[in-house]
Amino acid sequence: MATNKNIASYIEQVKSTLDNLSSESIDAMIEAFAKAYEAGGNIYTMGNGGSGASASHAAGDFLKGASYGLDRRFKMICLNDNLPSMMAIANDIGWEDIFVEPLKNFIGKDDLVIGISGSGNSANVVKALTYAKDNGVATIAMTGFKGGKIGQIADLHVHAPVMDMEVTEDIHMVIFNIVKKAMMERYLGDNPSMGSTYDSRVQ
Repeated sequence: MATNKNIASYIEQVKSTLDNLSSESIDAMIEAFAKAYEAGGNIYTMGNGGSGASASHAAGDFLKGASYGLDRRFKMICLNDNLPSMMAIANDIGWEDIFVEPLKNFIGKDDLVIGISGSGNSANVVKALTYAKDNGVATIAMTGFKGGKIGQIADLHVHAPVMDMEVTEDIHMVIFNIVKKAMMERYLGDNPSMGSTYDSRVQ
């Protein structure tokens, strides 16, 4: 019985968090993606742990699913995917610099930098978003809990209003999938990606 209660409680928490999301902030995130894409800019994602997994998942979705069939493709880079560079930077400089150092190599004025942190206080994400903001590059913070530091730093704060890390991670992927679907509809129209074609075959 305890397990069943846990299941119901978790599902209810996800539902209530979805119900309380700001549709305006998601709309703004969609437009930020479109602006970077149309300007030919790069979109960077980053995070630690589960947030890093979400950052990597989203980048993969846009490199393939949202790009297949487009002449101009999304240029989305996950900063926590290059393990050797992260380890070298962490070892030689410091953990707080693992995201800001690659940004210094690549960042351009038309780019978009997305920092993902449940608490909003991950020091390496804070430092990277601060650098991007100081250099006039568009920034998005994706957070949970109370939003933390990056929620105050970024141009756009996309907040999962829940005091739970696992639910926060679930909500962040829902938001990324909404943005991906919006981009596919806007730029692919009746020409669906290979991902959508594959899904229809196997159902």
